Amino acid sequence: MSDSLLFNPNTPNKHSSLTEWLDYMQQIHVSAIDMGLSRVLPVAEALGVVQSAKDDAYVFTVAGTNGKGSTTAVIAQMCQAAGYKTALYQSPHLSVFNERVRINGEMVSDETLIEAFSKVEAARLACELTLSFFEMTTLAALLIFAEADCDVWVLEVGLGGRLDVVNIIDPDMAVITNIAIDHVDWLGDNVEDIGREKAGILRDGISVVYGATVMPVSVQQAIDKHQVTCYQVGQDFDYREVDASAWQYSNAAVTMQLPRPALSLTNTANALSAVLASSLNIDSTAIEQALQTVKLAGRFDYRETHNRHWLFDVAHNEQGVEFLLAQLLPLWQQHLANQNNFDALNQSSSQNSSQQNQAVRRPASIKMLFSMLGDKDINKVVQRLTEAGLPISDWFVAEIDYPRAASTEHLQGILSSYVDDAQIHDFARLKDATQAVINASQPQDLIVVCGSFHTIGEALAALAVDN
Repeated sequence: MSDSLLFNPNTPNKHSSLTEWLDYMQQIHVSAIDMGLSRVLPVAEALGVVQSAKDDAYVFTVAGTNGKGSTTAVIAQMCQAAGYKTALYQSPHLSVFNERVRINGEMVSDETLIEAFSKVEAARLACELTLSFFEMTTLAALLIFAEADCDVWVLEVGLGGRLDVVNIIDPDMAVITNIAIDHVDWLGDNVEDIGREKAGILRDGISVVYGATVMPVSVQQAIDKHQVTCYQVGQDFDYREVDASAWQYSNAAVTMQLPRPALSLTNTANALSAVLASSLNIDSTAIEQALQTVKLAGRFDYRETHNRHWLFDVAHNEQGVEFLLAQLLPLWQQHLANQNNFDALNQSSSQNSSQQNQAVRRPASIKMLFSMLGDKDINKVVQRLTEAGLPISDWFVAEIDYPRAASTEHLQGILSSYVDDAQIHDFARLKDATQAVINASQPQDLIVVCGSFHTIGEALAALAVDN
């Protein structure tokens, strides 16, 4: 290791700010993404996190192309409701880094993170290794969970599975939500290669929940190799919507009618299957309590703020958009019904002003606030959104403040190829686009914000609302 890594005068310390630590860790490795476990394992062993997880915690590891955040959130909420001290690790974050590391639902403090970063940095230097930002921060999260003596660790894989930092920890229960084309530069350009990477989280003799009806051969081969017990949707468990407030889950042992959560039923069913197949003692009361309280910002996240109706969703690939549309179409019908009821009430009330009446005369429409990263398949995402038959009247696009962001010109060019009957408005900053969509909309409209975690984070920041 070079002397600059051993004696860097810019190295933060325990008295430095969280921002200083995050900036530093983004600069100490040659690549933001450097997949592989050979460098991170010695540091993890020096910190003792691998042994701590093995000896003291029950570990859920969740991989997949889409739905990992919702799945991990539901698992963690159920374990917490059952009385287990529960650690949750997710990535990326929307607004503040602390969102990635939670214990019993609470984000850890800046001070806790800084203390952990200091210990990881010391171990890294002692091992004479460089680590990427994601490797450093993930190790810090695992160290925090170990030192807090958490009963359950719920870990979301960042990228792939086999070579992801999270995979230094052996899971007791694995979940693979689905397999689709994404991150082709790192995982491959076909579902077999991608499935092989994601199935790298499996271990001999454990169980896995597989949340899609079609399984790549590579995943089945990994299941057979490790003699894993597999619970697959459509075969070993299933679910259906009952009504707007309830859904039904069933497997070979139970049938349960449950309160509908504010998250995708697909991901909720995967999470419930993992919890029921685990060795943890989690009863129906804890499950129902968790479903009534679980939430996750940016995942089919409906809100009313600034006198407008908003839907935030991080959908950033074709399958993610399919998940979004499956829930958005019923929501839109309900939204129209609510607006029609409001119009009828408004017209029958003599106390409403003429200005209020004027505001509801134009039919409700959907306004899209949209931006994506340049390395995503923007064409496929836009194509699915425009072919869904939604009454989208306007698109508001701007470049995300992120190195890999697609330019406003690029986004506008793609939209122009698919959009025939809607207006496209382009802006230099997402903050400006957010204000513009408020100004151009009316209270009866629905504003849909999607395309990236960064899109949601910047929009929420522009609105100055908590996530």
